[in-house]
Amino acid sequence: MQTITGILSSPWFLIGWAALMLPSLVSVIRDLRSKNAHLMSLMRLDWCLTVVYSGLLGLLIYLNCGRKEIPRDTLWRRAFRSVAHCYSGCGAGEVVGLILAVGLFQLGNTGIAALTFAMAYVAGYALTVGPLVEKGVPVRTAIRDAVLSETPSIAVMEIVAISVDLMLSGKAGLGDPLFWSSMIVSLTLGFIAAYPVNVALIHWNVKEGMMDPRHTHHGGHEDRPQGTQSTG
Repeated sequence: MQTITGILSSPWFLIGWAALMLPSLVSVIRDLRSKNAHLMSLMRLDWCLTVVYSGLLGLLIYLNCGRKEIPRDTLWRRAFRSVAHCYSGCGAGEVVGLILAVGLFQLGNTGIAALTFAMAYVAGYALTVGPLVEKGVPVRTAIRDAVLSETPSIAVMEIVAISVDLMLSGKAGLGDPLFWSSMIVSLTLGFIAAYPVNVALIHWNVKEGMMDPRHTHHGGHEDRPQGTQSTG
């Protein structure tokens, strides 16, 4: 553990991360604009945030699962798109929660975990409920659908991510490289942990997963439980 934290404490880890993440982000943005502009705006944002959080891994997932150029759609590709959708909102909530908990409120581990988990949950649900309501789905229906389809994924993602972050970062503050490095590692591990959950939920028809990018048109299709009427 000391070896890992020693690596993460070095500014060179963040420099190396940025050196991989920024070109990956540029590559995704260029591809989305030139070849996959037909994807709904929310999913384009999801892919950009996935790359911001997970760098080269996010780029590889996008190239293999999120473009119209994929040869065919599969359960594993649908699950990756579903996780990316969840990840973008939860990741934003987690980043904001950690910054507030550590930098502003200077909470202990219990407070950090509680606030971060709450922020991630709110952001994750908002990313599902908001677009559905905007497209005419009743609020109660949208909330019910979000609870059914997103709760297991968000719970697993955040339990893993927050636990790893607290374990790695220790008492690191906002000015310490370890704070940001631990956040990067924890976000990606949370993504990986939530992936099999989404595979199972889609396999069991609890959720459909995001639409095949080869068939997506303007207006899109939100990730929702099986049987919910299309809002696209």
